[in-house]
This record gives sequence, structure tokens and C-alpha cells, in this order.
Amino acid sequence: MDAVLESFFTGFPTLISHFAITTAMLAVGVVVYVWITPHREFRLIREGNLAAAVSLSGAILGIGFPLAVCMANSVSEWDILIWGALTLVIQLVAFKAADLILRDLPARIEAGETGPALVLVAVKLAVAGINAAAVSG
Repeated sequence: MDAVLESFFTGFPTLISHFAITTAMLAVGVVVYVWITPHREFRLIREGNLAAAVSLSGAILGIGFPLAVCMANSVSEWDILIWGALTLVIQLVAFKAADLILRDLPARIEAGETGPALVLVAVKLAVAGINAAAVSG
């Protein structure tokens, strides 16, 4: 039992540190995502727009998955910061590219159309999966 407690007390600060860094990076990624999208997600969600909620949920998951894999494969806080920042940039660039390529989707999401929001979520999660796999090596 002493070995278990010693392991816990040794590892707990690292767990908290890695969790805090990754969560902060997730928050930054979501803030930047909301800033670069052509529509105002939180306003639309407050107004009851399900399509905006679906799209933002996909973005949060799309940002979070690669960060989680980055954290799981990290050896230090710097490792999380460096590779996590790279995954954020990749995700945000991919999201912006999807908005530009699928031009009518942001307007359709703003209009409350759930179908286009689901297509955008699929793109976000597909890119997240590829990004997560790439960062895990």
C-alpha cells in the first residue's frame, strides 16, 4: 500500500499540471475558433439555434481530441505546449479552410439548418482524428 500512495503523491502534481495545461489550451483554442468563425456561435445558441450548438460542439471535440492524444503521449509540460500548440494551429486552419471551401455552410448554420452543421462536424472530427494520429506518431 505504501508504494501505491507514494506513486499517487509523486504522480498527482504531474497529472494536475498536464490537465491544467491541456484544459487551458482547449479554452484558448475554443476562444480563437469562435473569434475566426463568420457567425457568433454563443449568440446563436442563446437564441436556440441547434445548428450552431451542433457545430460548436464539433469544434470543441475536434480541438479536444488531438490535445488529449498529445497529452497522453507527452513526456513533459513543454511537450504538451509545443505539440498541443501545433495541433491547435492545424485544427483552426482546417476549420477555417472548411468554412471557406464550404462557403454556404456558415450561413446555413446561422439560419438554423442542422444538416449542414452535421457535415461541418464530420469534417472537424475527421481532421481531428487525422491530427491526433499524426501527433501520436
